[in-house]
Amino acid sequence: MWLVPHFVALDVAGVATQLFQRRMVASIYQAQSNKVFDEAMRRGRLRFGLGEIFARSERALPLVRAVKRGHAFFNLPDMDFGAKDAAFVPFFGVSAATLLAPARMARSLGMVVQPVLAEMLPGGAGYRVRFLPPWPDFPGDDDVAAAIRMNRWIEGEIRENRRSISGCTSGSRPARG
Repeated sequence: MWLVPHFVALDVAGVATQLFQRRMVASIYQAQSNKVFDEAMRRGRLRFGLGEIFARSERALPLVRAVKRGHAFFNLPDMDFGAKDAAFVPFFGVSAATLLAPARMARSLGMVVQPVLAEMLPGGAGYRVRFLPPWPDFPGDDDVAAAIRMNRWIEGEIRENRRSISGCTSGSRPARG
């Protein structure tokens, strides 16, 4: 399972998982209400032939079957499905609905969990995708503790990214958000 937070270059990480390794990739996406936009999004995300995506509104069973067939799971752990299957745990000091599914899936399917970050480089210099070391002790036995750990990790990466943007040279123009 790749844990990939919703940072600006998220889709670049999805492309990297299909271009730089040979394993099929499965993920969940938010189906668009406009069928033309939805088809364009699906076509773009699946254009390299190594992926399957399942609409967030669908049941999880097709995704689980894909993982059991050997697909890597490109997981967006910071999606908000509301209180269902979530714990309200701190995120930057605010109690936020945080999915318990990443921990539950990793445990039940025996998945190795590896964080992945995609970021825009300063000044429009391109993108960087970092596949960080797998978390050897994740998820553990406590789903809430796992949710807290995910949020702390995402907070840390946001803080680090903010420091990186603040440290840009005067010739670089960081994105404003």
